Amino acid sequence: MGVKELTDKQLVDLLQAGNIMAYEEIYQRYWYKSFTWASHQVGAADAEELVQELFLSLWTRRTEVVIKRLDLYLAVAIKNQVYTFFKSQLSYRKYQEYLLFKELEESPDGNQILNFKELTSAIEKALNRLPEKSAEVFRRSRYENQPVKEIAKHLNLSEKAVEYHLTKSLKFLKDTLKSYQSEN
Repeated sequence: MGVKELTDKQLVDLLQAGNIMAYEEIYQRYWYKSFTWASHQVGAADAEELVQELFLSLWTRRTEVVIKRLDLYLAVAIKNQVYTFFKSQLSYRKYQEYLLFKELEESPDGNQILNFKELTSAIEKALNRLPEKSAEVFRRSRYENQPVKEIAKHLNLSEKAVEYHLTKSLKFLKDTLKSYQSEN
């Protein structure tokens, strides 16, 4: 009896024992279904990478995972891969703008920002009014998520100087952006 005639349960048992032919048969049976679902979510190029990661993980974790139904296991696993992909694709800049928005929204005045696009534009204008070094430190820290140590090294500054520029920038932005709150 060849691997093509084996049930999913038999293939899983062989996979967990390290049988490469069983792994290849599982791949042949399920890669297209996994790829099709993922590509509807993230597009073909990214789906291909996610499916590769899925099957690589299946092989490397074959002795650790408990698989009762292979089809369900792979369906949930590819959904988790897509979810993780979406999380990793969130723009750090948008996240930082959101945090700033929430901080202003929850300010002691309780006022809300009139328009998120106005806020984004106001942040950029305010950053352009800062000294060049302060603005660069802020962008590297908040938009590119670089740690203080890395910024200091790249800009040839001390870590204390980087922290100073960050503190100065944040205070300036908070003061400048208060005027973009509504009077409600």
